[in-house]
Amino acid sequence: MLKLNPKSTWNVNNSLSLPKLVPERLGDSEFLEDHGVRFAYVAGAMAHGIASTALVARMAKQRLLSFLGTGGWGLDKIESAIQTLQQTLCEDEPFGMNLLCNLDNPAFEEATVELYLKYKICRIEASAFMQITPSLVLYRIRRLSRNLDNTINIPHKIMAKVSRPEVALQFLSPPPPRIVQRLLEQGRIAQEEALLAQEIPMADDICIEADSGGHTDKGVASSLVPAIIRLRDDISQRMNYAKRIRIGVGGGLGTPQAIASAFILGADFVLTGSINQATLEAGTSDAVKDLLQFAEPQDTAMAPAGDMFELGAQVQVLSKGVLFPVRANKLYQLYKTHSCLEEIDKKTQHQIETKFFQRSFEQVYDETKKYYAQKNPDELNKMEYNPKHKMAKIFRWYFAYSNRIAIQGFIDDRVNFQISCGPALGSFNQWIAGTNLVDWRNRHVDEIANLLMFEASEVLNRKFIKLFT
Repeated sequence: MLKLNPKSTWNVNNSLSLPKLVPERLGDSEFLEDHGVRFAYVAGAMAHGIASTALVARMAKQRLLSFLGTGGWGLDKIESAIQTLQQTLCEDEPFGMNLLCNLDNPAFEEATVELYLKYKICRIEASAFMQITPSLVLYRIRRLSRNLDNTINIPHKIMAKVSRPEVALQFLSPPPPRIVQRLLEQGRIAQEEALLAQEIPMADDICIEADSGGHTDKGVASSLVPAIIRLRDDISQRMNYAKRIRIGVGGGLGTPQAIASAFILGADFVLTGSINQATLEAGTSDAVKDLLQFAEPQDTAMAPAGDMFELGAQVQVLSKGVLFPVRANKLYQLYKTHSCLEEIDKKTQHQIETKFFQRSFEQVYDETKKYYAQKNPDELNKMEYNPKHKMAKIFRWYFAYSNRIAIQGFIDDRVNFQISCGPALGSFNQWIAGTNLVDWRNRHVDEIANLLMFEASEVLNRKFIKLFT
């Protein structure tokens, strides 16, 4: 393993001595101060508790920021996790909670925000939002106040994960006035909060998602980062914001060289995801981690996103050792070319029922009806009267199933595992080849952060030497 170098300076030549770049100097100093962290490095949320309470607590104890992955959880489970973290951590040990956009059930998104407000959660990671929602605005502006020096106290920090400039624009702008007015009329915010909302952006931090695991547009960081930085600068100048909105990068970050390149592009912080999934603290099964630790950069594929199946949105997943991406794409093609289940030929139906689902369409439909009877009864009528909608919901079941069996580690059905993963993990695996970190049981999320940030600073130090000699 690589050892930390205690020297604080190095000689470039006989006549010039420059300060040695250290990990604490990478990124934005205000990011470190605002979040109370050592490094401008974040472990992002991974749904279904893969970014677990153990992962978040370990990062927080080392003064590193991470977000709990609440996507797919019910309110009781989210509340229990909050209680666990608040009992485990000191008040000044930083962590945040994920807030996932919920197109199917906006009421659940709103209830989640109310839970965060109840427990005084001071930072969230807003994921998969294509537009600003009332619940996001409520979280952002609740408890806004004016300080004695006339600055605005913003107790609720938002880190928005975006992959498109038009979405970034919404988070760089103040809360939409129509939503603020509606919240005021409903008595959910005070007049002062509504007035102060006009002077602040929706987010403190914007994380640009490039080639990430899970939901991704497979954006190119070298194109997106300069564009969104310019957008940030233009809006900030026009709005005369008191504080600078920070721009970070996530996706594709699995090696020191990748981390260094993000900071060279102008990132104020970096965010990792896929590499944290194959650690001891990650809340997924040993079977998944066994597959992930041997992944190569080319071992990922694009598949339909289960939560946005009908829209054709995609996720990036592991392809090595599993058949999920092939089978998921097959289901989407059938959905696009057929108007109902009855149009699917018997041979294909038999293959899906025996290989994909391991149960009949009718059995899946029964499970689906029971789920929506509790979660969203309106969907029951839609399924009964719209055969294509019924087909979509039955196909969606496979995506929930493939997620569940992966996290729970059902070895007998490993070929159907859905494992969100980007090529960064493969790059990381190659980088640590030949060390004790090959085995995921020796990987700890905070130690990976320390190692990557130190080595990224060393990459830059070596590059500076070449530039000056």
